[in-house]
Amino acid sequence: MKGRLNSTLLYVLLTIAAALILYPVIYTFFMAIMSPEEASTYPPHFIPHSFHWANFTDVFEIVPIATFIGNTFLISGLTMIGQLITASLAAYAFAKMEFKGKNFIFSMFVATMMIPWEVTIIPNYLTVRSWNWLDTYQGLTVPFLATAFGTFLLRQFFLQLPKELFEAARMDGCGHIRYFLFHVLPLSRPALGTLAVYSFLNMYNSYLWPLLITNSENMRTVQIGISMLEFQESTSWNLVFAGTALVILPSLLLLVFGLKQLVRGMAAGALKG
Repeated sequence: MKGRLNSTLLYVLLTIAAALILYPVIYTFFMAIMSPEEASTYPPHFIPHSFHWANFTDVFEIVPIATFIGNTFLISGLTMIGQLITASLAAYAFAKMEFKGKNFIFSMFVATMMIPWEVTIIPNYLTVRSWNWLDTYQGLTVPFLATAFGTFLLRQFFLQLPKELFEAARMDGCGHIRYFLFHVLPLSRPALGTLAVYSFLNMYNSYLWPLLITNSENMRTVQIGISMLEFQESTSWNLVFAGTALVILPSLLLLVFGLKQLVRGMAAGALKG
């Protein structure tokens, strides 16, 4: 009886926590289909009296939101692919290869995770400007093609692969490149999927760096484009929320379909140090 009461209390607390977390998202989608009058009332309505689906089409007419979404998907996709390539190669070297100073180099590599991004943003900006990469795709992607977190995550996963598998592959004539491509990568799909989802969402939600190095509308991303829906004279909050709903919908879908892979890869990478 006591155990059932504890379980019931736990589920009630989890339900309340889930409702608090989901409330802003649900409210955003409801506000996106309200009329301007309903969206401007105080206290605000939670459920609209009528659905104004035209708000979504109006957003495309006010700002080039399609261009912003395309830029964001391109930048996020390139960054994701780059991080998968660089992190997997570096992680394999740290996990399966022996060379002088490996532990020290890996410790210094992981130590960069403790440096806040705000500390390096000015040196990165000066470097990108000196290369004439302002307002370009390479300026938006190249600084993020390597990640210490991705290398650490994949290294932890690679360490779980049995040594007998590598020895058997060596007996069959496999070198490091062939073993990496045809054995390690296929067995590491959970960890690779985790890094892919994490890196894509992280870049998709980036705001400060695109704002700093882009000047033209053709290079803006969605996070900056949303702020362009707010005007100094008057702001139609239903359109602002409609644009926000369009922006967060792809990331929500990716998170929903990739959540199982994300949790599985995180848990698998934490099993062995």
